[in-house]
Amino acid sequence: MNAPRHRPLAVGPLRAFEAVARRLNFRAAAEELHLTQPAVSRQIRSLEDEIGATLFLRGTRHVELTGAGTALLRTVDPLLAQLDGTVRQLRSAQRRQPVGVTTFASFASLWLLPRLQGFQAVHPESDIRISAADAMADPDDPEIDLALRYCHPNDAPAGSTQLFGELLTPVASPALLGRTRLKAAADLARHTLLEEDDDRPSAQYLSWRHWLAQLAPPALEPRGWIYMNFTYQQIQAALAGQGVALARVALVREAIERGELVEPFGAAGRLASPYAYWLVRWPGRRERPVLAAFEAWLAAEAAATQAWLATTAAA
Repeated sequence: MNAPRHRPLAVGPLRAFEAVARRLNFRAAAEELHLTQPAVSRQIRSLEDEIGATLFLRGTRHVELTGAGTALLRTVDPLLAQLDGTVRQLRSAQRRQPVGVTTFASFASLWLLPRLQGFQAVHPESDIRISAADAMADPDDPEIDLALRYCHPNDAPAGSTQLFGELLTPVASPALLGRTRLKAAADLARHTLLEEDDDRPSAQYLSWRHWLAQLAPPALEPRGWIYMNFTYQQIQAALAGQGVALARVALVREAIERGELVEPFGAAGRLASPYAYWLVRWPGRRERPVLAAFEAWLAAEAAATQAWLATTAAA
């Protein structure tokens, strides 16, 4: 056997070695690798020459690993498996079609995520990346394609598309309504109100104080208040029966339809807001079919939400 060399080992001979070591048969290994048996034998001899050690004991009717071969197999087997797994991931990633969306956390939790399975069922090759944050993302972020935002029409970026408008309504769990009367606005004096603690301009329309000033008896005060930072926290607290939330109707549609939340005053308890939900196309994004399909799906889902708002408001 020649003296061992120090250059890196080629992958081809290692694959031939692994196949022969696993099957202990040169012919079977050659068939698996789609090579001739002499070609496999040459690769094994080349590998043994590179390493400077005999890897197989070859008999007339059998092949077995030497001690050196057994030691090499313990290293080669997991390395080749890891290499093949990485290559599969890279190939798969090249076939995937990503869409990057930024939106605020409550919209992602209450409206977008419950519907997303419908899009991916039709477009299984798509990978949706959702960045949930109240602040707008960096306009130079290359992974963002569009934003779903809540703002006044005067503040909507140029080229934005309105998805649907805003209605506010009191909601409570059936369990809470079973314990404490809530038939008229005056009955809110018996309840704890779940309030979003927000200092943005939209808060004047999202607040219970605004609703009470419009639809409740003068100077009405609830039994108590619970203040929270985010809309989805209000809804979670309402679902848990901790009080009455002033909900964004579009974001609680499914909970109302499932009977998990109830509008105690029906359509008469709804107030409109000048704010709305918008689709904002990100500057510098790369147009592609999956993105066009995602926007079309969003438009259809938003139209369904708007139609439901109109139908239930008229009921």
